[in-house]
Amino acid sequence: MNITQYSEEHLAGILALCESEGWPSLPADPARAHTVLTAPGVTTVVALDGEQVIGFAYLQSDGHIQAHLSMMAVHPSYRRKGVGRALLEYAHPLTGAQRIDLVTDTAEDFYSSFDHRKFSGFRIYPG
Repeated sequence: MNITQYSEEHLAGILALCESEGWPSLPADPARAHTVLTAPGVTTVVALDGEQVIGFAYLQSDGHIQAHLSMMAVHPSYRRKGVGRALLEYAHPLTGAQRIDLVTDTAEDFYSSFDHRKFSGFRIYPG
């Protein structure tokens, strides 16, 4: 396994992971997805097995204090093998932030394995 920063050659693999998770936002418009994954303040990293994208993490950050893990997915065949942890450990210093906040509804056990504090949260969908 190799962890590296995202480049456009990884886009199809990321979109496939999103589709398999039932996350339609990025696959709906690949050009927009690439723009999102490379936007200012964004850190996107991928885990590779050879050339195959087996996981990715997409974080947004102010570059100093706060980062938010917006999306992370690992291919089902590679779960529970350290891929997710490796993605976060690689990405965190690249964000420049002191901490990472996130919301999860499927991976609480994984995230609670990190040094953390738990807070109540909301996802707001205006209008």
